[in-house]
Amino acid sequence: MQFDIWLPTASPFTTPELLGAVGREAEERGVGTIWVGEHVVTFEDYASSYPYADDGRIPLPTGTGLLEPFTALAFLAGQTSRVRLGTAMCLLPQRNPVYTAKEVATLDWLSNGRVDFGVGVGWLREEFEALDVPWPRRGARTDDYLEVLRTLWCEDPSSFSGEHYSLAPCHQYPKPVQDPHPPIHIGGESDAALRRTARLGQGWHSFNRPPAELAAPMARLEELLGAEGRSRAEIIVTVCPYFQELSPATVEQYAAAGADAVAALLFVTTPDEVPGAFDALAPCMERTATA
Repeated sequence: MQFDIWLPTASPFTTPELLGAVGREAEERGVGTIWVGEHVVTFEDYASSYPYADDGRIPLPTGTGLLEPFTALAFLAGQTSRVRLGTAMCLLPQRNPVYTAKEVATLDWLSNGRVDFGVGVGWLREEFEALDVPWPRRGARTDDYLEVLRTLWCEDPSSFSGEHYSLAPCHQYPKPVQDPHPPIHIGGESDAALRRTARLGQGWHSFNRPPAELAAPMARLEELLGAEGRSRAEIIVTVCPYFQELSPATVEQYAAAGADAVAALLFVTTPDEVPGAFDALAPCMERTATA
């Protein structure tokens, strides 16, 4: 079982010094992937409900925001040489897919093929509105955009025609280092997320789910993969416990339920806190080696 970390890149705490310390420590400790999230703007008042907190509110204090994920990961790429670099999640339907394809491919190129591309459909309607992007049918838009990325990464010339995007024949370089492209991890707890994983993904990423609640979606994912002519072996299942307990015992329970990787929340605010935070996670990391 792989041990990953999920890093909240909140400003003003996530300084260059902090990111560098996390990257170096993760590499020394044998972490598989460093995952970072995305929100381009936040709001004090919003009607949308954050799906991973009981009160529906995202736990970001006033006056903070997340770093842009590909910029943060590019910085980490320059500080590391082995640990993989992932988005959990890139909010693809609110982005331009051609620019996103370029950013992912460039990061893969500069990191020598270390990108894990995690995609979510988004939960914050107000953020879509701030970006002047339609909220309805964002799932279908995600599917179209993933096809745009695929053609830009894998074909030359690249082209696409769909409900939500049309791309005239064109050329985009660099192509990703990874063949055929960086693994696509679909984030989300819904049946739609599992169906998208079965059709288009190389991974499924679940948040805030205790081990006892993993068996049902795992069985559903295997059913959907079978319908697509695919096998469970083609998919990496990553669980981020987030607000749930993470202990050596729960690591074993996640592994028994079928997870391939566990992504521990790493909450640090200064570089000096980084070694101690990894020390606290060491028993869980050691258990993944045998789980």
